[in-house]
Amino acid sequence: MYMLDVRDFSDEKLVVSYLKSDEQSLEILIQRYLKLIYNYVYRRVNNRVEAEDITQEVFLKVWRNIKKFDQNKKFKSWIFAIAKNTTIDWLKKKKTIPFSNFSARGGSAFGGEDTLNVFLETLKDTAPLPDEIFEQKNMSLAYVINQLSPQCQKIVSLHSNNDLNFREISNILGESINTVKSRYRRAIIELRQKL
Repeated sequence: MYMLDVRDFSDEKLVVSYLKSDEQSLEILIQRYLKLIYNYVYRRVNNRVEAEDITQEVFLKVWRNIKKFDQNKKFKSWIFAIAKNTTIDWLKKKKTIPFSNFSARGGSAFGGEDTLNVFLETLKDTAPLPDEIFEQKNMSLAYVINQLSPQCQKIVSLHSNNDLNFREISNILGESINTVKSRYRRAIIELRQKL
């Protein structure tokens, strides 16, 4: 007798299978999306440890809320929406250092006289000057993409790195498909000009 391999199932079929008590289905879903979600989160926070923590939180939310998943929608859009919202929440919770904690004399509220003045270090502009940028022979695509507006960065990233179509991106970002397409076109034109 031939048995179907659940790894060949669509995401939505795996959700249904998991809801019918097949634990392996959820494991397969996690394996499918772990790297994609981690990469998506990492591009938002630029910190490996934070990206790992946020990714873990995303999959915890998926496990807790999978019974609420609307099976008429795409699982991929749903999980990326969770990743987006979890990342935003994480960034909002990050503690900021009050301005009053900084000292102008090298000491700070963080440890005494020999502690670096975090405020001055933060203000230091280490970005290359425009003429230095143009002198660089190999301008990386990632550098150019980082020059785009945050909305365009998200759309280009979701479209190119996660293989999402415009409708899925529209659902994730909560914007109309025409807005997403328009921003994508503008981003591509800007990238071509800069490259």
